[in-house]
Amino acid sequence: MGSADSSITKGVRVAVIVAALGYFVDIYDLVLFTIVRVPSLTELGLTGDALRDYGIFLLNMQMVGMLVGGIIWGILGDKRGRVSVLFGSIILYSIANIANAFVGSVEAYAVMRVIAGIGLAGELGAGITLVSEMMDKDKRGYGTTIVASIGILGAVAASLVGSETGWRTAFIVGGVLGLLLLFMRIGAYESGMYKEVKERLHVRRGDFSQLFANRTLLMKYVNSILIGLPLWYIVGVLVSLSKELGEALGVHPAPSPGKAIMYCYMGLAVGDLASGLLSQYLKSRKRVALIFILFCVCTATLYFTARGVSLPMFYGICVILGLSGGYWAIFVTMASEQFGTNIRATVTTTVPNFVRGAVVPMTLLFRWGIDRVGILQSGAIVGGAVIIIALIALYNLDETYGKDLDYLE
Repeated sequence: MGSADSSITKGVRVAVIVAALGYFVDIYDLVLFTIVRVPSLTELGLTGDALRDYGIFLLNMQMVGMLVGGIIWGILGDKRGRVSVLFGSIILYSIANIANAFVGSVEAYAVMRVIAGIGLAGELGAGITLVSEMMDKDKRGYGTTIVASIGILGAVAASLVGSETGWRTAFIVGGVLGLLLLFMRIGAYESGMYKEVKERLHVRRGDFSQLFANRTLLMKYVNSILIGLPLWYIVGVLVSLSKELGEALGVHPAPSPGKAIMYCYMGLAVGDLASGLLSQYLKSRKRVALIFILFCVCTATLYFTARGVSLPMFYGICVILGLSGGYWAIFVTMASEQFGTNIRATVTTTVPNFVRGAVVPMTLLFRWGIDRVGILQSGAIVGGAVIIIALIALYNLDETYGKDLDYLE
């Protein structure tokens, strides 16, 4: 019996470490384009407004890839297993990022961003699903918090590597890190909960259409996505476009998107750790998510009223922005806990990627509003809309802390 307990403990430990380091590499590659956007596009011959417009285009291409990949990897996670997705996704995005280092045109850049986006889409959902199913229901919040907090620091690494080595080398480093991580994954155990379901041949697993055939499931799924919008509004708009927004605010010299990302993700790492621990202390996911979404209101207001602040002060605001958006661990854990084992990986993988993909309509709406009301006003309007939507969605979701996950839809 002691040997069995030891094996389970080892399996949980390996799952948490592998998921955390996988998410670290995932985040590194996910935000690297934002960090190297200006130098890479400048080298490819773009200047002026084209840097902003093509930057938004390429970011959107990456997010479209993640939307597609989220569905593909999510379904495979329920049909083939959580661990197989961890292997497959990292192989794809590692190769794509190495290839990205050798592009010579914006068109080739876009193709690589789509392929990398598809690969990146599988990492977080499979890891969180695996950890959630292997840990005790009253303690799994600690596991998912560790995964998110360590993973978020990948953005800090991307900022440091991107600024010190050049954009082409930075993409190669990300791809190599991913390939090295494959060797660690060899020791990863599959979820026992999933293996039991897989043996039941009559159970429908990974049926994405199942979410749309039942109104209750559909509303729960949509609301699980919508509560994450403020976080990616912060990252995808306020921080990713900090150069343009900072100039409009009168920050001089203009902020570096790479440094803004680094400082924001420092805040996110602390915020994820704080939100995860707070949810365990309060024994509630919903209350903590509410606290952090309301915190987003305060920090976004601070951002748009920070006219003429110094560059160090602006970067300090980016840290606070990240801190307020640090409920990613809670957000993904809630998605995992809302649904049964036969469709859990599909949900947990697609939900964060649909939120990331929401950057596409957010940035398009933001771009549309710039010519009509101005860059700052457009950014504030988009922010107000996503925060209201998130609060309504959170109100309509059930509390999931301590929920038994061993059930089917």
